[in-house]
Amino acid sequence: MPGVFNAYAAMLVEAAGFAAYYVSGAGLANAVFGRPDVGLTTLKEATEHAARIDQAVAIPGISDADTGFGGPKGMAKAVRAFESTGIAGIHLEDQWTDKRCGHLEGKKLVTIDAMAAKIETAAKGKSEPDFLVIARTDARAVEGLESAIERAKAYVAAGADAIFAEALQSEEEFRAFRKAIDIPLLANMTEFGKTPSFTVDEFRAWGYNMVIFPMTLFRISAKTIQEALAELKTRGTQQGLLPRMQTRAELYQLLKYTP
Repeated sequence: MPGVFNAYAAMLVEAAGFAAYYVSGAGLANAVFGRPDVGLTTLKEATEHAARIDQAVAIPGISDADTGFGGPKGMAKAVRAFESTGIAGIHLEDQWTDKRCGHLEGKKLVTIDAMAAKIETAAKGKSEPDFLVIARTDARAVEGLESAIERAKAYVAAGADAIFAEALQSEEEFRAFRKAIDIPLLANMTEFGKTPSFTVDEFRAWGYNMVIFPMTLFRISAKTIQEALAELKTRGTQQGLLPRMQTRAELYQLLKYTP
């Protein structure tokens, strides 16, 4: 699932033949609000963002729901809000509300019981049986692999539909999670993080069911924009950039627009 940061990116993902997309919380914070991914986004902002994206495409998507936008009591509200967007599911993480990117140091975790209570409330609060509640654990970098697996088992018992083990650091660790957990698993193949680069085929061979590429499209877009700005600043014309652009005709074709 490539990560998307707006509706048009999701349309490009769909047109490229992917079966699903992913809405990154970092993508929302960085691309839409110009903020770091530290839990500043509100439930209203996240669900409005997810709704705009989902309404633009026919393929399903999974959205980052950070720490759930509150304690266990708020989880039912959050689940209903995300269900109303048309999104196919969310993932919740076991960090404190003042969260950090899963591949940075200095993360702090809530207790197993506190996170399990959130998962249980979310699972019981959904109105659509097929809506996915995915439990993410960031424990590998904080408490070690065995603790991460212990937490994941508790989240499965609490009603999670799938497990997302963040920032695993080797093939052996991914395999250990698959051996220990008997429900679907999601892997995060982000760039510049703690996880080595693996392919979708490798994850499939290890028994993983979903792979997200949360910020790939955002990062390549940002780099291309930087290069285009440098060209404009230096040359005062965009003519040299034309071969690298999507044309007006291609844009209209994707939008199904006939002027």
